[in-house]
Amino acid sequence: MSALERIAVIGGGPAGAFAAAELARAGREVLLFDEKLAWEKPCGGGLTDKALARWPFLRDAQVERNWVSDCELIAPSGRQVWFRLERRIAIFSRLTLNGVLLERARSAGAKLYRERVLQIDGNGGKWMIRTPGRSYAADFVVVAAGARNSLRNRFAAPLGPENFMVAAGYYIPGHHQTVQIKFLNGLHGYIWIFPRADHFSAGICGRMKGKSTAELRRLLEDSLPEFGLGLDRASFYAHIIPSLTPDALRNSSFAGDGWAMIGDAAGFVDAITGEGLYYALRSAELLTEALLANAPERYPALAKSDFLPELERAARIADRFYGGEWMAGSVVERMIQLTRRSARFREIMRDLFAGAQEYSNLRQRVFDSLPRIVMEAVVSTLWNRRAEPSTAQEAHVGSVSPYLRS
Repeated sequence: MSALERIAVIGGGPAGAFAAAELARAGREVLLFDEKLAWEKPCGGGLTDKALARWPFLRDAQVERNWVSDCELIAPSGRQVWFRLERRIAIFSRLTLNGVLLERARSAGAKLYRERVLQIDGNGGKWMIRTPGRSYAADFVVVAAGARNSLRNRFAAPLGPENFMVAAGYYIPGHHQTVQIKFLNGLHGYIWIFPRADHFSAGICGRMKGKSTAELRRLLEDSLPEFGLGLDRASFYAHIIPSLTPDALRNSSFAGDGWAMIGDAAGFVDAITGEGLYYALRSAELLTEALLANAPERYPALAKSDFLPELERAARIADRFYGGEWMAGSVVERMIQLTRRSARFREIMRDLFAGAQEYSNLRQRVFDSLPRIVMEAVVSTLWNRRAEPSTAQEAHVGSVSPYLRS
């Protein structure tokens, strides 16, 4: 068998399933291992316009998802802003999304094994994948089993707790069209309400070295009534997500002789937003490109020239975003205040939610727009002091979500 013909993918989440489909479609023999296959992973499940434009099959898939067109942000002070998204977000349950991607891999010819991988032996192009039932040989190993999976440590040094966030939440029956995000004082993270097709994913995330899962759960439960939600028929979830420090992103190894990591296993998650789906799919796409060229050694360079600088920027500014000050107030409070008062700033926020605005030029864009942003904010403030906002103004500015109005 020629080099890199038989490829083992460990993990059937979005990254692993996407890589398996692309490699199998190109004629490689792909063995995909996951003890659960499609399952309901704890997360929001949102795909931005940026992701849907790059992979149209996700936009066109004939499956349940919720197309979300509105967003509400809530500051620690209680200040709120509601605004319409110009480019909608598609929110999938992870059971549905993983099912779409796994079926795509199966249809392309990948062999799916619902087995737990216990051990990976060998090196270079001679690997042996051991499960409870048997062993499988492979020329190359793709690790896509999450950042806390012990198999990851077979290839790279373990990540310390400073590189993780804790996520906890509930699946709650219900439905509407607004993504809601609430920030809390002292929390490096946020509460989210993501409306899926027939339920909400209501969750909270915070640094592992900050608050415990129990503390996060209590904060979330205390906030649910604010969103008109309760725990009747709700089911609890908790999970660990990577949030790598700048040093870890620069120095952690995610590829080597005969192996590579993608998605969460490599720590490819935005340290500010916790967004990982786009980076899971994009890292899988770049690795596939390198493997099909029989040049897997190119993969790290491809990632570093594509999305890694953006993740490093997010990691560098995450502490400032959650705990810093800007214009004589906290960053989050000022962000929500300006979103509420300035049409130009709302444009920037819409682009951030769509994935069209990158951190690399965000500061410059805000700086270039600052005179207009300040002017709009001052005019809006003076106007609102003179008179109560009309219904039309309220819908435009979005001071209160229509889902919270009595």
